[in-house]
Amino acid sequence: MVNRVVIAAPGSGHGKTTIAAGVMAALRARGLKVSGHKVGPDFIDPSYHALATGRPPRNLDPFLQGEDRLIPLLRHGSAGADIAVIEGVMGLFDGALGTEGYASTAHVARLLDAPVVLVVDASAASRSVAATVLGFAQYDTRVRLAGVILNKLGSQRHADEIVTALEATGVPLLGTLYRNEEIHAPSRHLGLVPAAERASESERLLPELAAWISEGVDLGAVVQVARSASRLSGEPWRPPLGHDGRRSIVAAAAGPAFTFRYTEAVELLAAAGVDVVEMDPLQDKELPEGCAGLYFGGGFPEVHAEELSANVPLRTAVARAVGDGMPVVAECAGLLYLCQDIDGAPMTGVLDASATMTKRGKLGYRKAFSPADTVLTVAGQRVTGHEFHRTVIEPGSGPTPAWGWDRRPDGFASASLHASYLHVHWAGYPELAERFAAAVRAHG
Repeated sequence: MVNRVVIAAPGSGHGKTTIAAGVMAALRARGLKVSGHKVGPDFIDPSYHALATGRPPRNLDPFLQGEDRLIPLLRHGSAGADIAVIEGVMGLFDGALGTEGYASTAHVARLLDAPVVLVVDASAASRSVAATVLGFAQYDTRVRLAGVILNKLGSQRHADEIVTALEATGVPLLGTLYRNEEIHAPSRHLGLVPAAERASESERLLPELAAWISEGVDLGAVVQVARSASRLSGEPWRPPLGHDGRRSIVAAAAGPAFTFRYTEAVELLAAAGVDVVEMDPLQDKELPEGCAGLYFGGGFPEVHAEELSANVPLRTAVARAVGDGMPVVAECAGLLYLCQDIDGAPMTGVLDASATMTKRGKLGYRKAFSPADTVLTVAGQRVTGHEFHRTVIEPGSGPTPAWGWDRRPDGFASASLHASYLHVHWAGYPELAERFAAAVRAHG
């Protein structure tokens, strides 16, 4: 049995990340084992989930993983937990554009048969909040709206006015939270600042966040909502076991500049005989001992470009290793680090390309294909993925692209290198991890 609840909102900015992470932390403080999950490809919010739960972050996305994998992935990620708290994305019914809500929080809640608690920013309304809640409850009755948490209340009188109006909706009130300027996550050009970039501050605020939630939210009622979810059928997702011989090591970029990689990617590599060892390109001067492959995931190297550039020993070591044919996979942030420079700050110089920050971001789901055999793919491989960045790459002449979509190429690829803006969730394509792992084992 997976006790589960979805924390959703009418739209972005209502405080669902703060409240979802706070609920996780507060439940954990009460002695419950909590697993945190995020709807969609977001990698910043899960960093706060991991901090609150003490467990690896997980994502649930039907576009990236396939509808049939969501329950197995939930069961896998929540194994051993007393409750799974699933944070939604954007507004409850907002999904991929032009798809009538595909990959929305509501879509995922339906696939998981999970009850929903709606977080509503009440700062600019009173009785109208009840109309909002009623509309969300009735818009799609396949989604069970099991409760509401009011956020950013101004006073007791303000709260009383809304509570009275909510009675007519029949939706239970599970919490009333007043404005608290001391508890928030700062944001910048691509959303919230990841927890790893403000680790000491986040750890300091976590007990305060848990206390704030415990005071204003009926956690017992939230647990009861989660326990009301139906029993799930089907086996948990498991990485396919593909190797039981000598193990190899992949160095994975970590630290404040590289804050993101999907948890299942590490698990897939481990099952294929490759152990992932973290290195911080801001601090570490050399590759880990025995390193036979490189994995650069997502993050914000543009924010830390000067410090990355200043670490000449590691930049040199990476360039030498890649030049010697060491297998490397780089996604978005990793692509930037492999370039000649980011806005003039020298990087590793592995790729004949420069990266430049722009005023407009690129965000969205993509359907891509591999034009050629690479260290990660075979020619013709088709995947679903997402891109999320505000940089552009100006490549040199004639590179082999890593992916193609919308009649344009993305990234760089060779028999030992795969670098692109596209993030692919390997749980949906375990053959990618197996191919990369095979190349690492062969090199090592």
